[in-house]
Amino acid sequence: MDKKQLGQEIGATSYPGRGIVVGKTPDGKKAAIAYFIMGRSENSRNRVFVTEGEGIRTEAFDPKKLEDPSLIIYAPVRVRGTDTIVTNGDQTDTIYDLMAQGKTFEESLRTRQFEPDGPNFTPRISACLHFADKFNYEISILKSNRGDASCCNRYTFSYDTPITGEGHFIHTYMQDGNPLPSFEGEPTLVEIPTNDLDEFTELVWNSLNEDNKVSLFTRFIDIETGAKETKIVNKNQ
Repeated sequence: MDKKQLGQEIGATSYPGRGIVVGKTPDGKKAAIAYFIMGRSENSRNRVFVTEGEGIRTEAFDPKKLEDPSLIIYAPVRVRGTDTIVTNGDQTDTIYDLMAQGKTFEESLRTRQFEPDGPNFTPRISACLHFADKFNYEISILKSNRGDASCCNRYTFSYDTPITGEGHFIHTYMQDGNPLPSFEGEPTLVEIPTNDLDEFTELVWNSLNEDNKVSLFTRFIDIETGAKETKIVNKNQ
C-alpha cells in the first residue's frame, strides 16, 4: 500500500463524513489521534465538541434547533485506564463497558452493527489505542453488505508495531452521494508529518471541506509517560 499525504487524502472528497486518524509522530515519542465530524443537514451541522473527563462528547450548538439526537449526540472519545477509545457513535460506551468486563475491542464490537439510517446505513468506525505494555492500536469498521441491511460485515485491523511518522485513516464515506457510499478497503496508510500538535491540527482542519466540516478533536499522547496534549476546533463558536 502506498503511503498518502494526510492533508491530500482528507481533502480528496468533499464529504468523507466522520473520520479517524491514528498514528505515531515522526520523532517516535507520541501517539497521534484526530477525529472529525462533518454534516450536510442543519441537524448534523448544529454540533460542537466539548470536553468530558479525559475524553469529549458532542453537544448541540443551538439546543433549540436540535431535532433527532439519536445518532449525532454521543461521546466520541473515552479513556479507560491505559486505553483510549475513539469512535463515530455510541459504540464508544459499548467498547468501554465490555472491555471493563474483560472483552477485547473486537469482541465488544460484535454486539453492534452499522447505524440504522437507511439508505446510507452509515458504517460504525472505531479505534482503540493501547499503552499497557507497548503502544499499539486497532481500527474497526462495521458496515452493511453493499447497502443490504440484512448483513453486517465486520473488519478489524490490528497494528502491533506502529511505524514512526506513519498512521492510518478511516472514514465513513468514500465520497458524497445519495445514498452515501460506505468506506471500502483497509484503512488508508498516511504520513504523520509533524511533532507539533498545533501544526497537526491545522493540517487536518484546513484540509476538510469548508462547507461541510463541523468539529475536530486532536490529541498527542506521550508513549512513555502518558501525558496528553489536546485540541478542539469547532466551526460553531
